[in-house]
Amino acid sequence: MALTQEALYRELDLDLSWSERDLPERERTKHVHRLHPYLGKFIPQLVEVLLDRYFSAGEHVLDPFAGSGTTLVQALESGLDATGVDIAAFNCLLMQVKTSRYDLFSLEHEIRSVVAGLDSQGAPKGGRASSYLRDWYAPQALAELLSFRAAIADYEHADVLRVILARAARSARRTRHFDLEFPRSPQLEPYWCHKHRRTCRPVERASHFLRRYSLDTLERIKQFQRLRGRARSAAVMHGDARSIQLQGPLDGIITSPPYPGLIDYHEQHRYAYELLGLDDRRKQELGPAARGSGRGALTDYSQGIAAVFEQLRPALRPGAPVLIVVNDRRSLYPEILAAAGLELEECHRRHVNRRTGRRAGEYYEDVLVTHFA
Repeated sequence: MALTQEALYRELDLDLSWSERDLPERERTKHVHRLHPYLGKFIPQLVEVLLDRYFSAGEHVLDPFAGSGTTLVQALESGLDATGVDIAAFNCLLMQVKTSRYDLFSLEHEIRSVVAGLDSQGAPKGGRASSYLRDWYAPQALAELLSFRAAIADYEHADVLRVILARAARSARRTRHFDLEFPRSPQLEPYWCHKHRRTCRPVERASHFLRRYSLDTLERIKQFQRLRGRARSAAVMHGDARSIQLQGPLDGIITSPPYPGLIDYHEQHRYAYELLGLDDRRKQELGPAARGSGRGALTDYSQGIAAVFEQLRPALRPGAPVLIVVNDRRSLYPEILAAAGLELEECHRRHVNRRTGRRAGEYYEDVLVTHFA
């Protein structure tokens, strides 16, 4: 007989495990954490607890696989400084926008100016569209996205507007409503929609997404500006953590490395790379889905993760905590920790039952609490 959720939770670290009822999506995506959807991110409440347990206000935390910036944002909210490193240019753009300080009067003026101009945009400007964009967007939607891109180039807060553009582009693709995370091919005909329980048509316009996300982004940035530590800052570094040079001493690491063979973090945001002309470094990515999970891929992954921690060691103060959040179903991390010179102090198991799209599975993560020998 299967364990009830109550019995299951008695065996877990309750401070690191939350049910859907106790931690609904609106709390997991508070303020700037929802500036743009991102697969594979860990929830801010987990980072918040780990910061409280293992760090003190005023310290400096590092995330070498920073992704969408969850560690950085929560560090600022908890009164710490932070540095995030990531190989993906879009991730770094997203982190920079989330963690920058803003003149809110100027930002609101620019965003509202762009929104006011949406209805008066003429023919698209700003260069030709790639074949990818022509395939994935209806002509009117693509014209509106290209016009927005051309209009924002000279704004002071162009990076904020670029994130808004990317978020709108994600929603405006020719795909089924329930397939936004993993669309396989453009949807050109009406279809039965599992989300709305009726026949839906592929998206034809983008302007309503641009308008909605512009105002939503403004409000979320305002919310976070009220919460972040006044004297705290975050640094974002675009590069390979296996070779990055950091100035220390830093006070520890909180990170969730990519899982091998699961997600391609460049392909996930292909629309943003195409629209914004971002530097694509997918060949340097660790464990992308395209490489699969065969023996050779897993060996390369393990060696790469270990090399990251070895590279970071000189930047950490002696005895600094290194917290690694993993779902190690292939038992790779004992070897990774040994190769990197990390000693395991304790391991906290947490239950994950988040639901996204049509994925309704549950699994377990471990929080590995380590330090360099």
